[in-house]
Amino acid sequence: MALDSKVPKGPIKDKWTDYKNHINLVNPANKRHIDVIVVGTGLAGGSASATLAELGYNVKAFAYQDSPRRAHSIAAQGGINAAKNYQGDGDSTYRLFYDTVKGGDYRSREANVYRLAEVSANIIDQCVAQGVPFARDYGGLLDNRSFGGVLVSRTFYAKGQTGQQLLLGAYSAMNRQIARGKIEMFNRHEMLDVVIVDGKARGIIARNLVTGEIERHSAHAVVIASGGYGNVYFLSTNAMGSNVTAGWKIHKKGAYFANPCYTQIHPTCIPRSGDYQSKLTLMSESLRNDGRIWVPNNLEDVKAIKEGTKKPTDLTEDQRDYFLERRYPAFGNLVPRDVASRAAKERCDAGYGVNATGEAVYLDFAASFERYGKEQAKIHNIENPSAAKIKELGQEIVKAKYGNLFQMYEKIIDQNPYETPMMIYPAVHYTMGGVWVDYNLMTTIPGCYAIGEANFSDHGANRLGASALMQGLADGYFVLPYTIGDYLADDIRTGKIATDTPEFDAAEKDVTERIEFFINNKGTHSVDYYHKKLGKIMWDKCGMSRSAEGLNEAIEEISALRKDFWQNVNVPGTATEYNEQLAKAGRVADFLELGELFAKDALEREESAGGHFREEHQTEDGEAKRLKEFQFVSAWEYKGEPKDAILHKEPLEYENIEVKERSYK
Repeated sequence: MALDSKVPKGPIKDKWTDYKNHINLVNPANKRHIDVIVVGTGLAGGSASATLAELGYNVKAFAYQDSPRRAHSIAAQGGINAAKNYQGDGDSTYRLFYDTVKGGDYRSREANVYRLAEVSANIIDQCVAQGVPFARDYGGLLDNRSFGGVLVSRTFYAKGQTGQQLLLGAYSAMNRQIARGKIEMFNRHEMLDVVIVDGKARGIIARNLVTGEIERHSAHAVVIASGGYGNVYFLSTNAMGSNVTAGWKIHKKGAYFANPCYTQIHPTCIPRSGDYQSKLTLMSESLRNDGRIWVPNNLEDVKAIKEGTKKPTDLTEDQRDYFLERRYPAFGNLVPRDVASRAAKERCDAGYGVNATGEAVYLDFAASFERYGKEQAKIHNIENPSAAKIKELGQEIVKAKYGNLFQMYEKIIDQNPYETPMMIYPAVHYTMGGVWVDYNLMTTIPGCYAIGEANFSDHGANRLGASALMQGLADGYFVLPYTIGDYLADDIRTGKIATDTPEFDAAEKDVTERIEFFINNKGTHSVDYYHKKLGKIMWDKCGMSRSAEGLNEAIEEISALRKDFWQNVNVPGTATEYNEQLAKAGRVADFLELGELFAKDALEREESAGGHFREEHQTEDGEAKRLKEFQFVSAWEYKGEPKDAILHKEPLEYENIEVKERSYK
């Protein structure tokens, strides 16, 4: 199958408008005869479900959580980007487009990214209308802050809980359609296969996670909005239930999987505390607006801090290395995530890590307390304020901006970040790879779409902060509702899709046999035993930096681990009850296959680009070295074993941006 991105012709600023002017539409009276399945109800799935139902389609929405409010989108903290130029600092649609392509190391599809930037402003208006409580400035206008990799303030936010507030907006829109009967909501259901009829996606097989019942659901189109696969590493910032299963099932039925090795390492996470930890916690990148990142200049001070004979606050300015400000003066602490993560790892690898494991740097707000405090003292006409008063006033401002994040940090670490610097370290976060989609967001399976983090299209080799929420809502509210109509226009006379067909029989049989295997296989190891082993291989050899030697080892080790899993995994309980271990077994089985393809993709891509850092390909000063011959999307076709996957390449053409050395210095 030849890859056709279906990008419209013409100038980039006109592509989306001209496309919408010429696509097929579905008559409002005909939409009520068309069914759409949406798998996942986070920001992408929730906004898509609400909008499609509002348009008149019959939507079946599936969530493995007990409510769409539990989707992992709720965990996003720092904000959402939009090119509205409220600050008057020179922002524009083009600049957001440029920053996103450059931030992704010139490995994203130009037309998709421009469309994302173009519709971004509409998202904010939509969410304000829904009642999302964005922060406002003194005059009542929506406030903005900066994120890494940009020179403007374009990030709209609601304290440190932006994802939660945006999700509640989408959820309220969904609830309105559920009440009208246009959305049929299936909570505690997991999609376990897609059903293909005459070459088109026509339904799914789902399992009721409470009763264990296997169900058949048909539709004229299937939309996958199930998020990313960061939990292939076991330890990540993702919710523990986040998984790749929906995306992997459609991959095995013909949907190409693109750039699986593109994983984002977030620089601002709470460091791990030991080998028995089950997940990691994110500290919003927005903290880098006001926090300065540093380590001690001298190894003697590092040793003293670890031994407890010195506190970080004892070190004077000249005893500190603000390494991001030193190495990247133009962007300082607001360099992109991949750059900040590698810089922190480099300092820790050199022995300057400040916690017991040697895997932590400081994020310090003392300078901000002083800066804001002096400003507040002037505003309130306080003459000759004491240092303590300045600090108090400054802390109140920081508390108003980030208070819930500081509270969360203190509860986890048991240290007061107002009095001592936070400790942070990079961790696996978002995944830029995902199911390959064309300009319409359709996969290589006709009638099967992938939106949000589940697809690959917008972020290249590194996602800029605050762009995940932007992409999820752009896809769901403003892109898919147009593009899916173009496809569904041919289905207005199709009628209901029957579920008593050989295709549904075969898919249900495959799902049932797999479940029966897990229940009946009396192995010796738990599911988590295998997941932790996989995660260690992935982190050690496919993590922040990679080498050909390590990747070859990873492929062999994951293959052997997968073989052992199918022989020796043990799943307690039965298939006819709520059985979280059974659900987890299926997800880890998919992670084991994905992990091997991940390593294969990383081995194939012999360059450093964004979050994908190959030790063999770096500049003299340790920066990522991109190579011209890898200016393509890696789209993998399933052929049974991951080692047999076939690589298809989508060339990436840049007509509106000059591809040059990516520098933040």
